Amino acid sequence: MSDLPELKYRRVVLKLSGEALCGAEGGFGIDTTTLKNTAREIAEVAKTGIQLGVVVGGGNIFRGLKGASEGMDRAQSDYMGMLATVINSLALQDALENCGARTRVMTALETRDVAEPYIRRRAIRHLERGYVVVFAAGTGNPYFSTDTAAALRAMEIRADALFKATKVEGIYDRDPRQHADATMYTQVSYDKFLAAHLGVMDSTAVTLCRENGMPIRVFKMIPGNIRLVASGTNVGTLVGE
Repeated sequence: MSDLPELKYRRVVLKLSGEALCGAEGGFGIDTTTLKNTAREIAEVAKTGIQLGVVVGGGNIFRGLKGASEGMDRAQSDYMGMLATVINSLALQDALENCGARTRVMTALETRDVAEPYIRRRAIRHLERGYVVVFAAGTGNPYFSTDTAAALRAMEIRADALFKATKVEGIYDRDPRQHADATMYTQVSYDKFLAAHLGVMDSTAVTLCRENGMPIRVFKMIPGNIRLVASGTNVGTLVGE
């Protein structure tokens, strides 16, 4: 039996940045210790019965926007970023399975030798059977961020909430790294988030969540926070109505 508190949510999508897997600030690649610790916590939450979808970014390997800003074709660089998310997703799958969690990786780009193609109804069936489903390759289209992919998948699988683990404690009224007196919101409306250009999450993703009434919880990626958020603890910032 798990000693975790009763969970508030039946089904959620967790968005992890690629940087969350590289350990050090501004690092590159995959840090195996960080990967194992992250997978262990996700596996513990999954064992409580919550249905868990995960979207992982690829910024620790390649970031499409950065490539485009340095002269690469935007679509080409975005496809490279999608493939980076596949690498991270396969790494997370392996780590999760080593923690005893059953997993499936589903990709928006066809890579049948290493993962199955994303099919909405099949993804829901996997979740209902207790698999952690890792959604890779974003939406499969250039010009869309993995934040937007996470919001889209959350709508498609009828999740109760979208969680975003990030580098800061929550959403602030201004950049806390530049302003010592920055104030963190415990709750903020979709409209205020968009009007104030608060960052942290892609505006397209937030707009999609607003239009479909999907609550977003933004919190810092530190040990224990995924468990706390899944249990309904008020960690970080809630974006909602």
